[in-house]
Amino acid sequence: MTFSLVACDLEAQQWGVAVASKFLAVGAIVPWARGGDGAVATQATANVRYGPRGLELLAAGRTAGEVVAELTGQDDLRDHRQLGVVDAGGGAASFTGAGCFGWAGGREGAGFAAQGNVLAGPEVVDALAEAFQASGGSLAERLAAALLAGDRAGGDRRGRQSAALIVRQSGAGYGGTTDILVDLRVDDHPDPVAELGRLLAIHELLFGKTPPGEFLPLDGALAAEVDELLRQRGYDALADYAAIENLEERLWPDGSRIDPVVLGQLRAGPPDGES
Repeated sequence: MTFSLVACDLEAQQWGVAVASKFLAVGAIVPWARGGDGAVATQATANVRYGPRGLELLAAGRTAGEVVAELTGQDDLRDHRQLGVVDAGGGAASFTGAGCFGWAGGREGAGFAAQGNVLAGPEVVDALAEAFQASGGSLAERLAAALLAGDRAGGDRRGRQSAALIVRQSGAGYGGTTDILVDLRVDDHPDPVAELGRLLAIHELLFGKTPPGEFLPLDGALAAEVDELLRQRGYDALADYAAIENLEERLWPDGSRIDPVVLGQLRAGPPDGES
């Protein structure tokens, strides 16, 4: 009882899933992805084993269509399953069992598969696909835009409860030690897709990657301004400020430059009520 989009950005080498449902904590069941390998959404009467097994098959070089065929072919309850897969090369496949509650169906395109069941109608899947294809920005931003379009087109006909968004890129996780680029969940909320968008905006503020060429040299008048702003906020060093404000992922390695986003936060001052 869910609608989802699995997709990739081959240029950025990112794979992800966005999903929403009238179901508690849908992010704990449906979305699976691995940097460099692909992404899987398992839903309807979800077979959660499709997630890890699908990623194993993708890592072994199977195409999205082959993964769908192998997973569903061995499942006696396939008629009640729904599955979307995107592989390492951007190939996509969507499967909807004949026994899924209506409206149920899917749509595939270059680098994405959209699917859903117990939906208001086919317009929900169409909105997912069309918004993803029309939107710009990062993969996470495009997935979020598509999910919002599907939700506003009617979404799950039973109502709203939870949503989730994951993006995986090898070595792009916190500290460069994992592939977990984005991993956001709204487990129980009256408007979960909009709330997910709010969380993604915070995630981008704290962990987004400003292109190196846009960092500003921290010298002269700018260095003096930053030192004064830090002093006003009670910090001796930019690294101390960034650590407390959770902006450490936006620091220049040797401290000789500053991210414009960090500078903007410093200039904005503390939140109302703080000194």
